[in-house]
Amino acid sequence: MSRVLGSVRARAAAGATAVVALALIAAGTAVLLVLRANLQDQAGLQAEVAAREVAAQIATGTAYGKLDLPDGEDHPVVVAGDGGRVLAVGEDVRAVDGKPVRAQQKPGTAGAGLSEDDDDDDDRSGLAPGEVDDDVVLRDGTAQVDGKVADYRFAVVEAKDTRGGKATVRAGSALAPEQEAVGSVRTAMLIGLPLLCVVVAGVTWLVTRRALRPVEGIRGEMAAITASTDLSRRVPVPSAQDEVGRLARTTNETLAALESSVERQRRFVADASHELRSPIASLRTQLEVGVAHPELLDVPGAVEDTVRLQRLAADLLLLARLDAGERPADARVELAAMVREETSQRVGDRFPVGVGELAGGEVAGSRTQLARVLGNLLDNAQRHAAGSVRVSVVREGEWAVLRVEDDGPGVPEGERERIFERFVRLDDARARDDGGAGLGLAIARDVAVRHGGSLGVRTGSVFELRLPVAG
Repeated sequence: MSRVLGSVRARAAAGATAVVALALIAAGTAVLLVLRANLQDQAGLQAEVAAREVAAQIATGTAYGKLDLPDGEDHPVVVAGDGGRVLAVGEDVRAVDGKPVRAQQKPGTAGAGLSEDDDDDDDRSGLAPGEVDDDVVLRDGTAQVDGKVADYRFAVVEAKDTRGGKATVRAGSALAPEQEAVGSVRTAMLIGLPLLCVVVAGVTWLVTRRALRPVEGIRGEMAAITASTDLSRRVPVPSAQDEVGRLARTTNETLAALESSVERQRRFVADASHELRSPIASLRTQLEVGVAHPELLDVPGAVEDTVRLQRLAADLLLLARLDAGERPADARVELAAMVREETSQRVGDRFPVGVGELAGGEVAGSRTQLARVLGNLLDNAQRHAAGSVRVSVVREGEWAVLRVEDDGPGVPEGERERIFERFVRLDDARARDDGGAGLGLAIARDVAVRHGGSLGVRTGSVFELRLPVAG
């Protein structure tokens, strides 16, 4: 049950049903109020018409006993004179607002009828004999007609007969039709609202289910990929160009990137194992020979293999930190000063490093890592140079550019990107006697990218490091 309630389809159906239900309740309430008001106004108009017809008869001199009064059940009428004395009453009308009424036409005789509160003794209307007041008072009340008590809308109109006697005509219009109509509409709403909510919930459930069917396909395929660890698989992409389609395409792009990353890590581990095997095997052989025949121990060779292992371990550790997203230090580095210092400390190079233009300019980042980039570029140039290696720093707009060039044969155009891959060495540089493992340029480019710059081959033998100038 909790799983069903927790699904997107269930929440969507419940939300849509709640919104529709609230909207229908608000609309139904408004309709009922408007309908009731209109029916009450209609009943008041009918009561006013009935009251004015009787008032017109009085104004024209018709005797109270001969008034043509409407049917008492539909329009109960009571005509009262001074002091609330009842002058005429409709057929079968027995009480109004719970007060008994009966006609009493003899002057000065008190009879059962309306109280003085229901009729104003003071003549404040200013009516002349034979006139009907234009004002009408509407009020709700009850009347007992033929033994039945019902609700009515009463209209009260004043008039004067031809002799100047004031009469107050109270005529009612039954509210039963209004109550029945409002009750019928209310009953229909109470029955229709749950049915409509059920229909809305069902339609929303089906539409949402159809809309989310591709999502379920994506989820199922992702579960299968997780279970099989086969990152070459891809989730199905629906034909519709909507959010679900974009989700599927983005998921496939993520899977492709993840597959590439995992494959890269696998190659990295395999290549690292291969590169480590040779110096370890060589060092072990030399040590075993030294144990058996100390006089044959090649100490310089063992030291050289140990240095190679140390450098390779340092390179692998740096690559691991870079892959983990290590951010460079937020320091200011003067490239020109760094070049002068690093080149002055290099000993044992095949060719002396020439220093060209050194333009001023600070960059933000790690001096240690940037010095490592410079050292790797110089090492690479020393391996391929024919007689000279040169380094310079120039300023190009908002960029500081460090160039390392040699007079060697240069990098073929088709290899200018491949050489920055890990453990990649060109065929003429496969010898390991210089300690190269194919990681120097890969490390240099990773460091450049993480410093917001780039590293590439400008021409065949010119490597260019571009870094944004700080501040």
